[in-house]
Amino acid sequence: MLWKNLPLKVSKGQFQRLTGVKRSTFEKMCFIIKAVKQQRRKHPSRGKEPKLCNEDQLLMMLMYNREYRTFMHIAADYGISESQCWRIVKDIEDILIQSNAFRLPGKKELTKSTVRWSVVLVDVAESPIERPKKKQRRYYSGKKKKHTNKTQLVVGKDGRIICV
Repeated sequence: MLWKNLPLKVSKGQFQRLTGVKRSTFEKMCFIIKAVKQQRRKHPSRGKEPKLCNEDQLLMMLMYNREYRTFMHIAADYGISESQCWRIVKDIEDILIQSNAFRLPGKKELTKSTVRWSVVLVDVAESPIERPKKKQRRYYSGKKKKHTNKTQLVVGKDGRIICV
């Protein structure tokens, strides 16, 4: 799925269902990524131009976070290597995290809310990772007998993510 084809085929609602963000949020993310990448680039004439535009890179990151497909499958869709896909996703995530423009509501937001929750779903998962070089004990799961990342997700009755 390439960015140049996406806006023509998809309505506002479908765009949000597909990417997990509204179109206005997507455009804001693109603006931040473009600004940061222009600041980073000291010598614009050096090096090879990236194969994917900023919008495609952002779509790739959103696809990874939305669907949790493997980097190999996403890389095959975009015609790049698996390692390049990982580097792009990590780089785009880091740019957006450091911008502090986007965040999920935290636990405090849940307790401050005037809405009474009738149903809350909590799901916890452990995803296997490669053994880290430092602080191995922090990531080791005795239950799984391997190193893992622990993830907890709290979802409300309407399907909104309350806390990650």
